[in-house]
Amino acid sequence: MDIQRVLMAVPSRTTQEGEQNRLDFVSSNPRVRRIHELAGQIADTDVPVLIEGETGVGKEVLARSIHARSERVHRPLIKINCAAIPHDLLESELFGYERGAFTGALSDKPGTFELANHGTILLDEIGEMSPRLQAKLLHVVEGHEFMRLGGTRPVGVDVRILAATNKKLEESIARGEFREDLFYRLNVIRLAMPPLRERIEDLLPLCAYFLSNFSTRYGRPNRELPEELRKAFACYGWPGNIRELENMIRRFVLLPDLELALANLQAAREPAPHSNPEPPHAFREAVARATEQAERELVLRTLEQVKWNRKQAARELHICYKSLLNKLHRWQIPGRSQAKVVSFAARAGATD
Repeated sequence: MDIQRVLMAVPSRTTQEGEQNRLDFVSSNPRVRRIHELAGQIADTDVPVLIEGETGVGKEVLARSIHARSERVHRPLIKINCAAIPHDLLESELFGYERGAFTGALSDKPGTFELANHGTILLDEIGEMSPRLQAKLLHVVEGHEFMRLGGTRPVGVDVRILAATNKKLEESIARGEFREDLFYRLNVIRLAMPPLRERIEDLLPLCAYFLSNFSTRYGRPNRELPEELRKAFACYGWPGNIRELENMIRRFVLLPDLELALANLQAAREPAPHSNPEPPHAFREAVARATEQAERELVLRTLEQVKWNRKQAARELHICYKSLLNKLHRWQIPGRSQAKVVSFAARAGATD
């Protein structure tokens, strides 16, 4: 079974730099500014970079930024999550295999390193890679070549390696889980992204960025966060960092209910008890109703924008045509005229 690759092709250097800077430099924190300054200085080199930081701090965003400012920008940036792929499949995913290498290998298959040739590879969660595979990776870092599974001759590659981890690799070395020689090969440039709780001055600018982004994406009014929610955000520890903030803002744009947003924040703040009980039935129903209402309004607005061409609406909503028909049937919206009445009533109810 092929493991899905996340291919991040970059169309043009100027466009990508402009796009990245909107998020990369939403920061007045001196540490973050310094990190991106250093990233710019080493972007056009081919040295490995080790990016450290907690989950959700923006390690992948930083890797994209380095690639976008490099000479390799017109070549692919390919991300491989070492924690998401089973160890016995990761080797063939990285290095490929030749026909007959194992049962089911019916043809040659290039690996990620070959596909990323002259480009960049991001090895995410590098600390989860098995020691045996670390040895093979070390050979690639040192010699710029590798052997496919079942291969008889080396394959040469020119790949920039970026590695990301949320672990302290020195501790993994002490436990015998990570090779010290590979660590020193990858640790040429080391960039440690601080957690959001240590750059709290960036909280509101990031909120503004995500509010504008998601309001445009979902066709919603670009409203400001209520003062009460801003204060609650400032007092929260953000264990999921910027990714958690992004999801909070996305939810608020879709469901702009202050009480619901505060309830979600309070639920995230409180540690889950061992029994992991279900939330109250009434609360679950309220969330389900609000979600359904938001989805219906989005579908109706999209249908109006495309003059009720349901196939085009399905494409705009990124859902299959049959799924759209099922939703319209569930909401009892068979045609354009009746849907206008439903849409008007929904908007009128929202303003009562």
